[in-house]
Amino acid sequence: MGTGPTMYISEQLLNPSDARLRLAAQLGVEHVVLDNRGTELVSAASGGVTAWDAGRLRDYRRWVEGFGLKLDVFALDVGSILLDSLVDLEGAKKSRDILARNIAVAADAGIHCLKYNVQMVGITRTGLKPGRGGCSNSGFRHAEYTPEADRQHSYWGVGYPSNQVSPQDAASRRPSPEGSESARGGPSPTPEEGGSGSALLCGQKEARAVPPVSEKAGWDAIEFLVDGLVPAADAAGVRLACHPHDPAYPPGGLNGIEHVVGSADGMRRFLALSDSPRHGLNFCQGTVAEMFKDPGRAMIPVIEEFAATGRIFMVHFRNIRGGYLDFQEVFPDEGDVDMFEAIKAYQRGGYHGPLCPDHVPVSELDPGRERFMAFALGYTRGLLQAAGAWTTPRR
Repeated sequence: MGTGPTMYISEQLLNPSDARLRLAAQLGVEHVVLDNRGTELVSAASGGVTAWDAGRLRDYRRWVEGFGLKLDVFALDVGSILLDSLVDLEGAKKSRDILARNIAVAADAGIHCLKYNVQMVGITRTGLKPGRGGCSNSGFRHAEYTPEADRQHSYWGVGYPSNQVSPQDAASRRPSPEGSESARGGPSPTPEEGGSGSALLCGQKEARAVPPVSEKAGWDAIEFLVDGLVPAADAAGVRLACHPHDPAYPPGGLNGIEHVVGSADGMRRFLALSDSPRHGLNFCQGTVAEMFKDPGRAMIPVIEEFAATGRIFMVHFRNIRGGYLDFQEVFPDEGDVDMFEAIKAYQRGGYHGPLCPDHVPVSELDPGRERFMAFALGYTRGLLQAAGAWTTPRR
């Protein structure tokens, strides 16, 4: 991603305040990945797909840059377009046209990489498990799945719940339309783990509320989206980073929903949908680890394989304990994947871009997870330094 170190720490933030961006800069972060779901900058009042304004988006980027940060990647929320394409094709085509125009708007605003998510339902989780020192680890255990556990513990959108804020609160965090004033700061509210109310802002639904989505239907929907967005990305010079399905579902799916990009083969098939160099992945290392029964053995060659395609545009650098259909999200230093070996695998594959900590544990001692993220950032930078991918800059 341009000049600079091969890999570098980054933070993925949702509707950040000026105080949160200042904290990121103080932690040594120089690049950020941002999602503004629920704000009028990118969202309609009822959620879903809406047209962006280049001037306002440019002002927002400049506001971020005012903290000494580069906006590497911005979220392109696709709403319920995948489900809509199966039941309301004409409506889905209209949404796809808006998304294609938004890609061009992003380029005009100086943003050249957009991330998106192909979840039709929430990021399914079934409960919190005891973690070290009394914290809690979010997890998925297929044998313990119930609709109530889904409602209470699943993630919605592209973040985790304690970073999700209401549209009303988010409105107080924007720069002015002219971009001349800082957004008001303040701590993020911390909704209960799960935050299913935010499903309205991203078009996702609970699995039991969605008609069955077969493997064929799942691929038809994704191909419909890719066919409409990649040509726009090529024309605008914007890269599209897709997050794979989280978590992997068992054969036959869960509640009739198939997660077709929930395996390494599914990711390979996804990349094969287009040979465009702008069609790629938000490679969530934790999500990919969830696809394997023994991620400690499987992940290193898989990382190197996908890095070598040149189509990883950003990485969620996180770890899990467990594996396929039974895992917990843990601190990066205590999971089953050797994170130092992972760094070296990205290097061998030629990956160049951000490593974003993601899905750290939960604790009442760190309700916004800012301290836990700070730990993950420092841990990641230490690994990069040990691998020779980062050195202390000269002042």
